[in-house]
Amino acid sequence: MNVTFDDFNLQPDLLEGIRSMGYKQATPIQAQAIPHILEAKDLIACAQTGTGKTAAFLVPTLSKISEARFDFTSTLVLVPTRELAKQIDDQVEGLSYFTGATSIAIYGGNNAQNWDQQKKALTSGADIIIATPGRLIAHMQMGYVKLDKLKYLILDEADKMLDMGFMDDLMKIISQLPKERQTLLFSATMPPKIRQFAKQILQEPEEISLSISKPAANIDQQIYLVYDNQKLKVLQHILKDAEVQSMILFTSRKNAVNEIVRSLQKMGFEAEGISSDRTQEEREATLQRFRNKQLQVLVATDVMSRGIDVEGISHVVNFDVPQDAEDYVHRIGRTARAATSGTAITFVNEQDQERLVKIEKLIERELPKLPLPAGLGEGPAFDPVGNSRRGGRGRGASSHGKGSRPAGGERGEGRRREGGASRDRDRRREGKPRGEKPAGASPEAAAPRPPRQEGQPQATQGQSEEVKRKKKRRKKPANRKPAEGSQPTATSTSAE
Repeated sequence: MNVTFDDFNLQPDLLEGIRSMGYKQATPIQAQAIPHILEAKDLIACAQTGTGKTAAFLVPTLSKISEARFDFTSTLVLVPTRELAKQIDDQVEGLSYFTGATSIAIYGGNNAQNWDQQKKALTSGADIIIATPGRLIAHMQMGYVKLDKLKYLILDEADKMLDMGFMDDLMKIISQLPKERQTLLFSATMPPKIRQFAKQILQEPEEISLSISKPAANIDQQIYLVYDNQKLKVLQHILKDAEVQSMILFTSRKNAVNEIVRSLQKMGFEAEGISSDRTQEEREATLQRFRNKQLQVLVATDVMSRGIDVEGISHVVNFDVPQDAEDYVHRIGRTARAATSGTAITFVNEQDQERLVKIEKLIERELPKLPLPAGLGEGPAFDPVGNSRRGGRGRGASSHGKGSRPAGGERGEGRRREGGASRDRDRRREGKPRGEKPAGASPEAAAPRPPRQEGQPQATQGQSEEVKRKKKRRKKPANRKPAEGSQPTATSTSAE
């Protein structure tokens, strides 16, 4: 059944703003959440990213604000990142264009002028405050933040706020709010810690759960099994051969953002990165260039991904597998938004194969493992259990596979390790202990070690003989007779 915004009995000026923004039919999360919110019920809502959660709580809240015409701050929206705060603030501005409702985004990393603007908005009483917890507490400690009449508390991306360690800050803020209020909690995932947190702050909430931790069906999910030194080459192939309109590339390591950006720029691609090391102004400028299609690739971490709401992202690449399976769903949800299609590609090295298994279990499907492009050799075999037992140090430990060279050009190390592993396997098949000497070894070498005396370190087998040989070498005169065919050197007497 198709539900339109006209079906919700919303405030007329708000409906005009909704139409002007191009909203037509309500998404499933909007269709289910808006009636509960209009009825002033607390709500826990869980839905995959890109399903319209922001409008699901803004539309009914703005409708009530527009009808009541409060002369104080009535709504507080708490979010994990600056980007998400600004995104929601922009959406409020569009939706409330004809209602006159006001909002302010409160987040850190700004100059003194922005602090003063935030202070002015907080003291004058904007209708809606959208804030990161840390920055809001900094203002609250100054004594001029008045939230004693607050009507609506909304927590967006609650799972990520707890992951980022905001639990204490959230409880400190909530303790300063009126107990008689409507509380809405929205989250992309619903782990046990979120449910426990919800019990502390919500009262008899309604619950909505839509496709928890399931990617949109119109995302083409692909896997490449690679060694680390093959990732950039595969990425280059994708950017050259695939029809990449715009791409977000995720990495789990903040210090890898700039390295990947430099590599892409050397390949001739327009790429920039956003990380917490950059100023807010720089990050906003980069996001704007990405929105304007001036950048083909945006490199980001999971933390920075919250608030990246850009239309027309054709590809998402996971440069490495996220630690949590739920983060995989959130990452790839940046593409195929609003009923469009998209491609999500994940690079999986031998150490990350167990994480891939957890992802496949979560989304209840096996993802296709594609062959590497021609000329790159073979990647690691898909053996999550074996790689886990080896601690990720099978043949791929030296970052090479059949047909490709190890990183750094050290050809022999991988072969020596592999050969040693083969000999160990042969011994185990024959029932021989690892330390057993081959037939023909001297009786002296096979003799048992002497018992360890208290206070003395245990000598390794054959260590005493080796020490004796070294002492004998040191006693030999320095001016040894040169080998046949060689010339004596001037430094032969001072070399030792």
